Order: sequence, then C-alpha cells, then structure tokens
Amino acid sequence: MALIIFLAVSLLLHGALGELVCEQLPVELCSYSVASFGKRCLLETFATEEDREVIYQCKTSEVVVDVIQERIESDECVNACGLDRNTVGISSDTLFEPHLLAKLCSSDSYQSCPNIIDLYFNLALGEGIYLPDICANPRHALSTTRSSSDANSNPIFVEVTAAFALVSSHVGLACAPTTI
Repeated sequence: MALIIFLAVSLLLHGALGELVCEQLPVELCSYSVASFGKRCLLETFATEEDREVIYQCKTSEVVVDVIQERIESDECVNACGLDRNTVGISSDTLFEPHLLAKLCSSDSYQSCPNIIDLYFNLALGEGIYLPDICANPRHALSTTRSSSDANSNPIFVEVTAAFALVSSHVGLACAPTTI
C-alpha cells in the first residue's frame, strides 16, 4: 500500500516538476530506468558507517541513452527479458548467461522492450559483439569473442547453444530491428 501511495505521489510530483531524477526513484524502480536528461539509472550499494548495514541507492550513471528519456521500465519487460529489478550496476556479464540471453533475444523482449534492448545492444558493442549476431547464432558470435580456439569444450558455449535450442523450438527469434 505504501508503494502505491509513493508511486502516486511520485507521478504527481513528476507532472509538477517535469522531470524524472534517478536519485528520487525508489530502489524497486531504479534498475533499467532512464532519467529525463537521458542518462541511465543504476542501483548501487554502500555500507553505513555506524553498523556497516548494506544500503541500496538509486544513482545516475554516465551512460547516455540517445533515443529514450524519462522511462521507468515496466515489470513486464523486466520479466520478459529474464532480468532482475534488484540488479546492482550495469554490466555486460549477463550477455554470457544462456537463459537470460535466450529470453533477451525472444520476440517478446526484442519487439516490446526497446529500452532494455538498447541497453544490451550497446553493452554487446562494448564487448566487440553485435547483439543481432548473438541472437541469430549465439555459439558463433560468442566464440569469436573468446580467445579459446575450442568453443566446444567451453561449458558456457554448450549451455548457450542448449538454451537457444530450447527457446527457438518454442519462440521465433526476431532479433534486431533495423533502427537500432
């Protein structure tokens, strides 16, 4: 009930002030949100000096989003993409998690969640890989980013391939709108 009241007050203040500020978001809505001025919000942790209790806080990152502003990502998109609202920071490590990658590349995510796809598209580019290539052929795309010459012996590649085989038998993989 308190969360509903907080959200209602936040929406009223947002309308009155006209901007979404990461530091004013509750931690439950922080991850995958974008501030009014186009920077991504991120959840950070710190320990209090008194009792060393870990506290979560929403902060503005330096990651700029070109096409999306003032967005609190929906729970539907977060769930469809296999993500966790309590994710701390922004990292490309999740690109190598087979089940998340399979959900991220599903048509439910790719066509309905442009904010999350934009984030992971750019995270993939930072790793030297192209998200549409990962979605189309995860084993090949990921093996080209590894220094290991034998991708078949790497459990990550075996797991990614198995996860995609399972998902592709149930969902059509529609990767990469051409506008990204």
